[in-house]
Amino acid sequence: MVEQNKMETYRTIKKYPNRRLYDTQTSSYITLADVKALVLAHEAFLVVDAKSEEDLTRAILLQIILEEEAGGAPMFSSEMLSQMIRFYGSAMQSMMGRYLDSNMKAFVDMQAKFSSQVVPNLAKPALGMPALGSPEMWNQFLNFQGPAMQNMMNTYVEQSQQLFQQMQDQVKEQTRKIFPDVAKSSEAKPRAKKAT
Repeated sequence: MVEQNKMETYRTIKKYPNRRLYDTQTSSYITLADVKALVLAHEAFLVVDAKSEEDLTRAILLQIILEEEAGGAPMFSSEMLSQMIRFYGSAMQSMMGRYLDSNMKAFVDMQAKFSSQVVPNLAKPALGMPALGSPEMWNQFLNFQGPAMQNMMNTYVEQSQQLFQQMQDQVKEQTRKIFPDVAKSSEAKPRAKKAT
């Protein structure tokens, strides 16, 4: 059940047993496409069961993702989805969730940085600069985009590697706590030298 003050803070959408969604702010029924529009507009909202007031937001967001995946060019490959399913129920589930969340935030930050630094500079007309939208402007944009995107992707990959290393360190630490004898014996065991 969702706390009352949370329902007052967020835009609340009630889901009825007939699967209809009711937006309490506009006092009207809405569709999944309308909920997607709220997501795209960065509007904070909750979807709650009309009777039990159980939070259904994640279920609705997953339903939107499912429709998007079925509707055109999917974002997730079958292999990636299979790998994600394998993490459920394993010791790595919570860590993988945090890893994906941190990775998504890093990617969104990178995208925002690109939008705030690169796009406005290309949109400003300057003396001797081609008009926005002209073939010359797009040519300059594409010539500039390569190094800028490479730099941002390098930052993204570096952050991703750091997050993965932190995740590995957490796994090692948890292993030491759960199996202290195994951790001691593996640390004390000297490495065998290769025969030459």
